[in-house]
Amino acid sequence: MHYINIHNKSGHDQEFEVHGWNGNRNIMVKPNATAVLHAEDKSSGAIIALHEGHEGEQAEITKDGFGGNDFIDLSNIVGGGGNLTVQQVGEPGTRKGEPLFMQHLNEAWHKADAKLKESLKSCVHLDKSGEVVRIDAIKDHPDLDKLVRTFADGKTYIGVGAWGGSPGDKSDNNQSSAAHGDKDILVTYNDGDATPDNPPHLAHRPVEKLVPQAHTGDAHGGPGIILSNKSGKVEQYFFYDNYWNANGTAGANFDHPLKSVKLGAHATAFVSLPESFKGRVQRGTHLPATWVEFQTNASNDHAAHGDVSLEQGCDGAATISATDGSKRSNGFTHDILKDAPAAAKVKKPDGSEALATTMGNWMSGPNKAAIEYERKVVGQDKAYITGGTGVPDVASRNNCLAVDFY
Repeated sequence: MHYINIHNKSGHDQEFEVHGWNGNRNIMVKPNATAVLHAEDKSSGAIIALHEGHEGEQAEITKDGFGGNDFIDLSNIVGGGGNLTVQQVGEPGTRKGEPLFMQHLNEAWHKADAKLKESLKSCVHLDKSGEVVRIDAIKDHPDLDKLVRTFADGKTYIGVGAWGGSPGDKSDNNQSSAAHGDKDILVTYNDGDATPDNPPHLAHRPVEKLVPQAHTGDAHGGPGIILSNKSGKVEQYFFYDNYWNANGTAGANFDHPLKSVKLGAHATAFVSLPESFKGRVQRGTHLPATWVEFQTNASNDHAAHGDVSLEQGCDGAATISATDGSKRSNGFTHDILKDAPAAAKVKKPDGSEALATTMGNWMSGPNKAAIEYERKVVGQDKAYITGGTGVPDVASRNNCLAVDFY
């Protein structure tokens, strides 16, 4: 099972016509919010933006198609009135669509001569100031096709492509290319730039000082963590190695977990990891989630270092501790979800509640209610809430940390 995330970056409610999922029912997405639809493998459909009841730009999606790949494209064949892009989550190279379609359309319209404007007056709709707010189906208006190709050729479906014996337009045909495997999909709408917000970088903070020599604890079979499930139910935990690491920053990995471990209630296990590991462990694969960020062998002192982060949400308490006898530990153990204000909470794809992101991601911006609440009940000295500094680094000289999830 995968998911289609429909993110509305605009400042107004946006209605979408849904074909193939959600029982073929329309959805209304609030400003700066994301709707999440279940999408079975081998399913196909479309997400179509509506403008005053008229169909506009649409994302066409086939999940797990030929060769096990998703096939996605962006189409303006039936019209347009906003900006839309579609891509696989975490795969910007698969992005389709012109993120500034309406802005470029207006530039082209204002440069057009009077004769062309006259020929298009029935299918180009203007507001009182003369700005284009919507266009009808491009496929029905050859002159509109020519105008749109001046700025969007090769970025979106403009004509009907190869169909019914017609060879179609080469640029349109090239839109139907395979993505990278079978993954979650991100559809982004905006009146302005519909480029998805860049996924936040894991803020692996520079170590303020080297770890002093300490008594080495029991051997645990090499670098890794001692993982404990302190909850009363079975949980599966996923380990994500960063895509890249730099000076004080890292490229967060959202879709390629290195490994996973399933633990029964109140169970503990040692999880072996390579010395090169720099990333996180979290419950499940979906956001929002509490992240325990760590590396097993830092370049400056060759110790393991880690912290707890609520920047991408909170689905429960967590702690991280040294196992080298130094007794260093940080994080929190109390349930902060039960008393959280409604404005700070969101539903995960599985229906469970979590505190929203405090830093923002491709699904939504920072949640101010979550920021204020977490600062009161946890504090920046226990976990990263909005980046910056102030969270004590936990280090273990023996390259092994203990991580407890509650």
